Amino acid sequence: MNPLPEVDDLLSRMGKDLLALVAQRNAGQHVALIGIHTGGAWLAERLHPMLGLTSPPGALNIHFHRDDFNRIGMHPHVQPSHLPFEVDGSLIILVDDVLYSGRTVRAALNEIFDYGRPAAVRLAVLVDRCGRELPIAADVVGARLELNPTDQVKLLGPSPLELSIKREYT
Repeated sequence: MNPLPEVDDLLSRMGKDLLALVAQRNAGQHVALIGIHTGGAWLAERLHPMLGLTSPPGALNIHFHRDDFNRIGMHPHVQPSHLPFEVDGSLIILVDDVLYSGRTVRAALNEIFDYGRPAAVRLAVLVDRCGRELPIAADVVGARLELNPTDQVKLLGPSPLELSIKREYT
C-alpha cells in the first residue's frame, strides 16, 4: 500500500482551498473556525493562522449529541465545547480529521445550533473515506482514502500530527 500523505502537506492544501472558499462565499459576515474534539481541534489550531481570522478557533465536544451511547457509553471526562465568538450570523468552518459515516458531523451540527444560528456551515476534513450512512459531504478535503470497511484511519497528535491506519485482519 502507498504510504499515507503527510499531514502538513494536506493542511497546506486545505488552507489554500479554505481561503478560496471564504473569498467566494463570505458576504461580509464573520468567519469562525471550529474543530471537533480532538483531532479536528488540533487541525483548526494549525489552519487558523493560514486563514488570518480575527477570532480564535473554537473546539466542539459532541459527546452529548452522539447517537451511540448504548454501544460505547459516555466518556467519563467530557469537556464542554468552547466557542469564543458569536455563532449567530457567522460563516462557520467546521473542521474534522476523518469523515466516514457522517454521524460525527451530524452530532457537531446539533451542538453548533445549541449555540445559535449560523449564516452557513462549511465542512473541511483532513481525510474523506467511503462508507457514508448520512448524506453529508465535505466542502474542503485534504485527501480521499479508499480503505477496507474494517480498517480505521486515525490522526495522531497533537505534535507532530500524523495519520495512522489500523488494519483489522479476519
